[in-house]
Order: sequence, then C-alpha cells, then structure tokens
Amino acid sequence: MHPRLHAAAHPDKPAAILAETGETLTYAQLEATANRAAHLFRKLGIVPGDTVAAWLPNTLRYFEIFWAAQRAGLYITPVSTRLTADEAAYIVADCGAKLLLTSDAIGAIAAFMEGPRADCPALATVLWADTPVAGADSWSAAIAPYPASPIADETAGRYMCYSSGTTGRPKGIRVALEGGPAIGPNPIAERMQRLYGGTAATVYLSPAPFYHAAPLAFSTAVQRLGGTVVMLDHFTPEGTLAAIERYRVTCTQMVPTMFLRLLRLSAEERAAHDLSSLTCVMHAAAPCPIEVKRGMIDWLGPIIHEYYSSSESNGTTTTTSQQWLERPGSVGRVDTGVLHICGEDGIELPAGSAGTIYFEGAGEPFEYWNDPEKTAESRHPTQPGWSTIGDIGYVDAAGYLYLTDRKSFMIISGGVNIYPQEVENLLAVHPKVGDVAVFGVPNDEMGEEVKAVVQPRDWSDAGPALAEELIGYCRQRLSGLKCPRSIDFDPALPRHETGKLYKRVIRDRYWQGHATRIV
Repeated sequence: MHPRLHAAAHPDKPAAILAETGETLTYAQLEATANRAAHLFRKLGIVPGDTVAAWLPNTLRYFEIFWAAQRAGLYITPVSTRLTADEAAYIVADCGAKLLLTSDAIGAIAAFMEGPRADCPALATVLWADTPVAGADSWSAAIAPYPASPIADETAGRYMCYSSGTTGRPKGIRVALEGGPAIGPNPIAERMQRLYGGTAATVYLSPAPFYHAAPLAFSTAVQRLGGTVVMLDHFTPEGTLAAIERYRVTCTQMVPTMFLRLLRLSAEERAAHDLSSLTCVMHAAAPCPIEVKRGMIDWLGPIIHEYYSSSESNGTTTTTSQQWLERPGSVGRVDTGVLHICGEDGIELPAGSAGTIYFEGAGEPFEYWNDPEKTAESRHPTQPGWSTIGDIGYVDAAGYLYLTDRKSFMIISGGVNIYPQEVENLLAVHPKVGDVAVFGVPNDEMGEEVKAVVQPRDWSDAGPALAEELIGYCRQRLSGLKCPRSIDFDPALPRHETGKLYKRVIRDRYWQGHATRIV
C-alpha cells in the first residue's frame, strides 16, 4: 500500500491526471520527485515531526509534496485557496510550517509575501509550484539537484488539516506520528478496498479542492492501491461528466451541492455522456437532502454510497443505496469505532433519543493543536477514549444513525465547514454593532448559507445601507465563503442575565418547517 511499490511494478502507469489538460504524473515520476523533495527537506533541516504547508490550487504538485512529506515523517498542512493573506498566515504560523509550496494562481499570495509572511517565524522557505515571482525559487528547480533514491531515515508522516477553535480561529487536527515505516498499511486505503472495491484498476475522479481532508485522503489512498487519480481543476457539472466518460472513471466522491448541480442538467445533457464505467459514487461532508439523493440513485442506480465521518477520524458510519432506501435520511451504521449517543449529563441514551454523538476506539486519539480547551471539550466527561465533534443525532432500533443538529452551530455550505464565531468576533467590534449572532440558514443549492442577525448600537441605523456596509466590512477581512450572504436586524438579541446568547432561539426562526436543523 504505497506508490513506491507500484512505481517498481508499473513505472509508466498514471498515478494522477489533471482532467482538463491531460497532464499526467506517472508512478515512476511521482516516486523520483517525492524522493528528491524528501532529500531537499533534510537539506533544509526539516526533520520528522516538522510541518510543511501547501497553499495550492488543484495541481499535480499536490501529490509530489504529499508523498515527499509522507516518507519524510512530516505533517503536511493544506491551506484553503479562498483565504485572505492574513487568514493563511495564521495557519502557516500556527502549524509551524518550515516550508510553503504555493502558486501565482493564489489570489492572496502577493499580499502574503509583502506582509503577513513576516508573522510566520518558522517559515524559512517558500517555493513556487509554477513560474515563481521575481527573486523566488521554483519547486522543480529546488528539488532537481537531489537524488531520486529514498532518504536514509524514512518514516511515515501524515496530513494535518485545520478546523475551528474555541475563539473562532481555525485549529489544526493533529494525530501523533507513530514513527513506523513509510510503506506501512493505511486505514483509508483498506476501507477503499473493503467497502468500495478499490484496486489497482480503480480510476478515481476527485472534483473537489484538495485543501479539504477527504479529497486529499481518498486520492492518496487510491495511489496506495496502485489506481489512477483524475483531478479536476475545479468542479462543473459538464466537466465532471466529460471526465468520467473520457477517462473511464470507476469511482468518484462528491458533496450534495455537486449532486444538485448535476441533477439540474437537462436529460439531454446527462444522456450525452457515457457513464457506464462508473461503479461507485461516494458522498459525505454535508447532509444530503432526501429528494436529491433519491434523484441520484434513480439516475445512476444503486451505486451511491454515503459515509459520515470527520477530519478528526474519530469514527465512521456507512450506508449503501439499498440500506438508505429502506431508511431515507440515515447516514448508516458504524463501520469504525463504537457509537454512543449521550445526554447533556453524559449518560448514554436509548434508541430513538437524540443526544451528542460520541465514538469510541476508532484510530489514534486526536488533539486540536495549541487548543487544549477545545481538545478537552471533545472528550466525554467520564468515559476515557470517547470523543465527539459536537454533532447531535439518534440511532434507531437497528443501529442506524440519523443526524438532527450541530451543537457547535457549525455551518456547512456546499460541503465547506464555516465556523460562525470567527464572523461574530469580527462584526462585534464594528462601531455600529451592539450585538450579533451568526448561524446557518437553509439554502436550496448550498444546503446552508451564512446569516447574521445584528442588534445595532443605534436602531435608526438598521436597514439595507448598514447591511451592505457590514457585509463589505466582512469581505475586506475574511474570505468570501465565510461572510454573511444577508443581514437582518433585531432591536435586542436574547441573552441570559449571565450574558449567554440564546443563538438557537434566533436560528430556529429561520428553520421553521424543517424536520431537523441540518440540511
């Protein structure tokens, strides 16, 4: 389960293809480049346990730096292309990245280099995946002098993605490195084999940005099995169907928003592509509306597989099309770990009762980097080894899990996690804002969108002009996906005398008519 083995057996086989251009990275090329880069890391003093970061669009260079870091015992932190320079700098600094691989396709990279880079004290090296800016070094030139053979001290590394912190800042989800061999087994690759029929014959289409955990994890799992990954530069419904036909894709993974956009194609547009090679479509990251999933099954047949998990990898449930059709809305039964539903007091609840979802005994314990408080909040109050990401749900008598809410008020829009605390912290310091609540509201295409309800300091300011001003204020300081799509005004937000905001009371106004608070 490692691309090195496939490079030896099938050196000219494509490990990855960029769908739009046909650019190909063979297993032999991947092996040689990853080895050269691992030598570069050591030359730069980057040793096991250190971190490198990738702030890249979807490019085949992602695989090169990933496999170099993986065999050098490093953490690799992907950075969203949609972040501002300051937001990206926070992540690069917090994870302690010693090297950053980036691209001139990143809109905020020039601003990052001019200012916030100075706030990243560990960052000694910045390399360009494409044509570098004046005075900078390219990835290919930097690794070229080094040998294509393995480094002497190989050991397994892993990725470290970022989620939210208790202060609204993102936090790294970190699992301790085991110090084992780089070519050791991998649980996601094993799951690909066991659940989805993954083999060396798999052609896997990845249409989502690689700064998300799932596209990176599953694509590299396919390469562990010796399959071929087809990477889309960016998702479009037409481009996705064309790639499936052109490359004879056998398996893909999407989010519900992608399903919806595909279903909006006309019957003629859908029928124009030969999708007969497709045997497995996975989806996760966000709840899928029942009518959307049913539409996908009606179209493609019972090849739709859903799993419920998280970047924390503390547990997984899975369901097939057949199981889901018997229990619409379920996210399946436990596949890894032991599932527990607990009340506010931590006591386990019977079937049918909604409570906090905990998993026990699935993989290595995680921590939120530099945030012991958030790490402690993820643990069960009395049961060692039980952890939660804060979702609420219940199991039926047969053990099938249903999601009903999110304790953290996290917003999932188009499969992207958005944490309202960061937006609230920003709006709260605006001179015209007295109080603010940010949460998700239903959106037909994206699942949810960001809504802010503001209590102005002066009620006479309430109106479209202030709403426009506040949205612009957010857009100047945060990536667009985090910013409110709309702002409503309330003369007094409901707070307890202790100061606790009853956000759920406000949010529930916008969810009337929905059976659950997750769409």
